[in-house]
Amino acid sequence: MTKQVETTSEVIEVCLLAGKIMLQSGGETYRVEDTMMRIAAAFGIENTHSYVTPTGIIFSAESSGPTRTKLIRISERSTDLKKVAMVNSISRSISSGEVNLKGAWQQLKEIDSLVVTFPLRIQVAAASLASGCFMIMFKGVWNDFIPAMIAGGVGYYSFVHFHRFVPVKFFSEFLASFVIGLLSFLFVWMGVGQQLDKIIIGSVMTLVPGLLLTNAIRDLMAGHLVSGLSKGAEAFLTAFAIGTGIAVVLSFL
Repeated sequence: MTKQVETTSEVIEVCLLAGKIMLQSGGETYRVEDTMMRIAAAFGIENTHSYVTPTGIIFSAESSGPTRTKLIRISERSTDLKKVAMVNSISRSISSGEVNLKGAWQQLKEIDSLVVTFPLRIQVAAASLASGCFMIMFKGVWNDFIPAMIAGGVGYYSFVHFHRFVPVKFFSEFLASFVIGLLSFLFVWMGVGQQLDKIIIGSVMTLVPGLLLTNAIRDLMAGHLVSGLSKGAEAFLTAFAIGTGIAVVLSFL
């Protein structure tokens, strides 16, 4: 009995670690629940229940012994789809019997501590290039390509920089959009840029919560109403912060 309880507890720990990594990395709620249930089933625990929200995971497993339930708190969330793919790969290896319980735990711990994001300079360069391309996509003129690149790159760098010192998500996005609006206005005022609205729109696109909004809709369609509404509210507040930063700049024109 004691061995069975210990095994069940270890399986729960593996499932929760997999779910935690996926949820922190931008995975959908239904995908997190499905992955945890599949991992538990692969280790012989068929009767499991999970409740996942953007800020926490409750997982319960019923075996021949007493029912075991554990809760973990999710305090930070980001976008790292490579980690989600890596956890999915481990889940498939567990289901096929290629990885045992101990090996799965070790691999998941390595993924949890792994930093797979690109260096900041590459992120800023990508944001800068994307800003210019978005500006063109919204029917801007090529003369505004460089101003949009500069405003978008500086704005994204400001977002990352402000978030390190002020760990309030919406405040850092407000300041970043304010910087973008100010730079865009200065470019047009100096005659370097021509269309202020197109430069601003293209530059703020790197701050828009696209993945968050997509996950909110997918969770709602999958029946996870609490997670879908909470993610939708977070996306709305993020968009509101971006719009407010731009509005503050335009109000002084």
